[in-house]
Amino acid sequence: MSLLEIKDLKTNAQDDGSAILKGLNLKINKGEVHVIMGPNGSGKSTLANTLFNNPRYKISDGEILFEGEKINDLKTSEIAKKGLFMSFQNPESVAGITLAHFLKTIKNSVSDERVNLFLFSKEVAEKMHELDMDPYYLNRELNVGFSGGEKKKNEILQMLILNPKLAILDETDSGLDVDAIKTVSKGINMFKNDDNALLIITHSTKILKSLKVDYVHILVDGKIVYTGDASLAKEIDENGYANYIK
Repeated sequence: MSLLEIKDLKTNAQDDGSAILKGLNLKINKGEVHVIMGPNGSGKSTLANTLFNNPRYKISDGEILFEGEKINDLKTSEIAKKGLFMSFQNPESVAGITLAHFLKTIKNSVSDERVNLFLFSKEVAEKMHELDMDPYYLNRELNVGFSGGEKKKNEILQMLILNPKLAILDETDSGLDVDAIKTVSKGINMFKNDDNALLIITHSTKILKSLKVDYVHILVDGKIVYTGDASLAKEIDENGYANYIK
């Protein structure tokens, strides 16, 4: 059984009803790393948001199965408790809530048992050290005044703390310098194992260089039009999408 299976998914924008995803099919198994690439406006971020039932998008047809269970109509919080995680392209800043409080809250929200504060604090400190994050950030308001790189590291920290079954990274590498990309890639490799999976949405191949990628999918006009191995990402980087746009 696939960890995630998407069958003929069709999605419309809630505000104007325009079709975005137009019959998308995808299977992801445990232990796999999948990458989705495609031109702007092809539906990459819409796919990520639809998986979490973002109210901006309405599913008009198709199924989303997670571990064999249909999750189309579940609330976002319920989907997260099933074991899905999404990092945002542009993480929000939240004044009045410290990073430490936020991390503890989200961990408690997806756990069946209350978090042991001592063990949790130790785990957070270890993960922050690995990601080259100053512990001082724990006392700062969530993402307030953070640089782009700091926000993206924070997203990876959340992923490591929640340890989901499937992590969806929506352009986590966008706008990062070389050092930040190396740190984010390190965090991804820390997370990856045979019992979970990754879906990476990206325009760049830089973040993929230190990852073992199993499949690369080209998304054009709301459909996956081609699937290949890791070498496909390099081809797109060199030649663009002209060969895949009809």
